[in-house]
Amino acid sequence: MNIAAGDGIGIIIPSWQEVVVGVVAFGLLCLVLMKFVFPKMEEMYQKRVDAIEGGIQRAEAAQAEANQLLEQYRQQLAEARTEAASIRDEARAESLAIKEDILTEARTESDRIIAAGRESLAASRQQLLTELRGEVGNIAVDLAGRIVGESLADEARRSGTVERFLSELDQGAESAGAR
Repeated sequence: MNIAAGDGIGIIIPSWQEVVVGVVAFGLLCLVLMKFVFPKMEEMYQKRVDAIEGGIQRAEAAQAEANQLLEQYRQQLAEARTEAASIRDEARAESLAIKEDILTEARTESDRIIAAGRESLAASRQQLLTELRGEVGNIAVDLAGRIVGESLADEARRSGTVERFLSELDQGAESAGAR
């Protein structure tokens, strides 16, 4: 079959020279792509993969570190809570001890004040008894002096008669109370 240039078929089927030029150009293009472009693309692709994998590894490492820090935080928080509870318990125990000390001190002070009051009361009572004895003695001497008609105060003081009389009354009252 002879294809003439005027036929419309030449447009669809190229001539053998065009096919050879096309195959050589395609080969050169493939050679250039394989020699220069594909290695650069592979290198960029590998860098990209490394960057992504490195980013994932860094993210995993950061996540692991964050988890470790979170666990440390939780442990520290638990320790802090335990320590706070022990401090609170110690404070309660110390406050109870202080309360007991204060109560003991208050009781001691109360006992001391009561004892001092009793001593003061006993001293006041003794002083009143002494004054009362003197008054009773003076009244008795005055009464006896009126009855007798003479002043017996100086003589009664000299002889201690009033004191002996009051002492005998005290001893009689004590022996009656002992019975």
